[in-house]
Amino acid sequence: MKERITAEAGKGWLQKGVQILCLLAMTVAMMGCGKDVDKTAKLHDLKFTVLSGEQLPSELRDMVEEQKMENFRFTFADENELYICVGYGRQPTGGYSISVTELYETENAVYVHTNLLGPSAGENKTESPSYPYIVVKLEKTDKAVVFE
Repeated sequence: MKERITAEAGKGWLQKGVQILCLLAMTVAMMGCGKDVDKTAKLHDLKFTVLSGEQLPSELRDMVEEQKMENFRFTFADENELYICVGYGRQPTGGYSISVTELYETENAVYVHTNLLGPSAGENKTESPSYPYIVVKLEKTDKAVVFE
């Protein structure tokens, strides 16, 4: 006697197949919902020291002197410290200063934000040009420095 596959029997396999496909789709969807790490997210602020010209290592002081006429952004490292250097080139008068608005670390880099501040109203300023720059010293890192 031949066995007959009824519509009811075929439905069971179809339902199981649909259930398996649904479970597979949910698993794939859940894998995509994992928390992505934003590699540019701020981890923490970095401690730093602002150095004056006479406090710079002589090689770095020479580099700054060579470049101070134009805008510059560069780093310099020795055995233990990283120096971040930012200059704003020739300004028409004295009285300019630079502030570090942010210096922080992310998973992949160190970010530095600086701002050039003009002379205050009523401030006694020299009438000769100036070449404002800032050098900050922090603990050495192998991460790239991003200037913003």
